[in-house]
Amino acid sequence: MKTGSRLSSVCVAMFAALALASMARAASPESVVAPLSSTNVHNLFRASTNVFSGNSPEGDAAFAEIAKLGVKTIIMKTIISVDGGKPVVETARKFGLRYIHLPIGYDGVPTNRVAELVKAAQSSGGPFYVHCHHGLHRGPAAVAVMCEATAGWTTNQAVAWLKQAGTSADYAGLYRSAIEFHHPDPAVLARIVELPEVAKTSSLVDVMVAIDEEFDRLKAAQKAGWSKIPNQPDLTPAQTATMLWEHFREMARADETTKRPEDYRKKLSATEQSAEQFRAILRDDKSDAVARDTAMQAVRLWKFDPAQLDGRAVTSKLEVPIRFQLTR
Repeated sequence: MKTGSRLSSVCVAMFAALALASMARAASPESVVAPLSSTNVHNLFRASTNVFSGNSPEGDAAFAEIAKLGVKTIIMKTIISVDGGKPVVETARKFGLRYIHLPIGYDGVPTNRVAELVKAAQSSGGPFYVHCHHGLHRGPAAVAVMCEATAGWTTNQAVAWLKQAGTSADYAGLYRSAIEFHHPDPAVLARIVELPEVAKTSSLVDVMVAIDEEFDRLKAAQKAGWSKIPNQPDLTPAQTATMLWEHFREMARADETTKRPEDYRKKLSATEQSAEQFRAILRDDKSDAVARDTAMQAVRLWKFDPAQLDGRAVTSKLEVPIRFQLTR
């Protein structure tokens, strides 16, 4: 009897272990997050039963495909510092979809936005689609915190998802949002009554201030021999250069930019290209200080003068001669 009892205990233990292993496999993003094939939507994933993730839908075909997924809510992410990425609300409505616009930046998901995202997920009433511009960075970060809140994801699962979605390690703030996630207080969620269909986004003035701040960090890194950013242990020079590039890239997409003269847009395009080259050089461990200095100077030569931008006085910290001034 004792032998039979021991065998029974062993069998129970083995069954429990197998069950736990099965549950662990089922809960892992590798098995839960399923990439979906699509002809109209890029980087399309099903992150959980109700959460889909991808790029910004372009044209009727993309919205029609999303509607066929059973998606009834689209949660839009755009960079927080540009007045671009306005949701195509009218097109979405044609396909029975509604927009909730909750912009975030590449530096991470702020606490108040985490609460709004969780509220949106809880009140969606069914499947919803989350997107940024390309569906690679900000959108997946939003999905990570929402799934941590509503789908029981662990920190490891959220980080694994970001890697699977293609979120660059250069965006340390987005990874940090997943790693440091805390579920919003129920009282905070209860106070969120309305979520905007089209959010107010920052002006070009705010973008220029943000660009100035990135340059300040890069100047400090330059003085430190490009080895680090003093007093910024969580940031590397390459990550900061990536943020700088994103500011210029998103600025080029802004509605406000399309209304400005062709010369302005050409110079902005050149700035964006120089910033991308600068980013690539900093990411190359074999590049020397001379190459890095030269690349940063190429970006700085195209710096804007925000002194009277949009009728608001802004103090610029730049020391490099200004090559042109933003005008309407």
